[in-house]
Amino acid sequence: MNVDLFDFELPPERIALRPVRPRDAARMLVVDGQAPFADRIVRELPSLLRAGDVLVFNDTRVIPAQLEGLRGQARIGATLHKRIDLRRWQAFVRNAKRLREGDTIAFPEGVSALAEQRHEDGSWTLAFMGDEPVEVLLERAGRMPLPPYIAGKRATDEADRRDYQTMFADKDGAVAAPTASLHFTPELVAALDAAGIGRETLTLHVGAGTFLPVKASDTAEHRMHAEWGRIDDATADRLNAARAAGGRIIAVGTTSLRLLESAAGEDKVIRPFEGDTAIFITPGYRFRAIDGLMTNFHLPRSTLFMLVSALMGLERMQAVYAHAIAAEYRFYSYGDSSLLLP
Repeated sequence: MNVDLFDFELPPERIALRPVRPRDAARMLVVDGQAPFADRIVRELPSLLRAGDVLVFNDTRVIPAQLEGLRGQARIGATLHKRIDLRRWQAFVRNAKRLREGDTIAFPEGVSALAEQRHEDGSWTLAFMGDEPVEVLLERAGRMPLPPYIAGKRATDEADRRDYQTMFADKDGAVAAPTASLHFTPELVAALDAAGIGRETLTLHVGAGTFLPVKASDTAEHRMHAEWGRIDDATADRLNAARAAGGRIIAVGTTSLRLLESAAGEDKVIRPFEGDTAIFITPGYRFRAIDGLMTNFHLPRSTLFMLVSALMGLERMQAVYAHAIAAEYRFYSYGDSSLLLP
């Protein structure tokens, strides 16, 4: 499909630079089949779902994956993208033309890494020196990796260490938050439990590739970056049982959706999964694992807008986003939410 089909005009003032407080006070646009749109609030979610439905959250934890350092006198920026092993990470590098294989980059607080290999996509393998776990080094020298559409407008600060982490964050490895889950609070979760709405978690370590623009003119030419994910046996069994009993599987965020779809077969059975996924969902895709999606509002021409268009239909989503812009919904990571029920 032509990527231009997924373009739209977004006024810059619609981009949220801070979250609302409390987090479940964010607005939520409900799109249920062909029914008229409903402007609601996230904390109303228990009344919008049914007992027996299951929400699926991503329990990845964002690490301080942005680093600023020096190679000699040259300033080098690195955003870690994907773990390779205990000491090596694949990273996107700023000012990479000043870097050669074998160079050492000196980051703050005594942290350093060897620029080991440059890849065809322009990313690098960085091998961190020393004996301390890389996570410890990053806590010392790194910054939270705010998306470029926020970081380009204000500096990252201490509040972001709290704000850019979901209440479900448990397993280190993401360099971007699964932002749909940022709206949840202990009070909202308690209300969902009381309403008989189930809750499951999986792990997908979101990579920096989620921020990359689609440069191809046709979706068939775009290649996704792989991300590591895991669904264990017991979780897969419970999800299949819930669906067999008539419950709906509602992915909270596109990361949960993409991993669930990677784990499901043509028979719509969700199977245990552990490994990389580079699934790219565009209109025409037949969904196997999910019955709905809670997600924030996405960038024009992005793979995520393509995904929601696959779920609800491109024309429908163009109308949804036109309504959201006119009604002054807040967009992107710190913005408002939508509940999409095809």
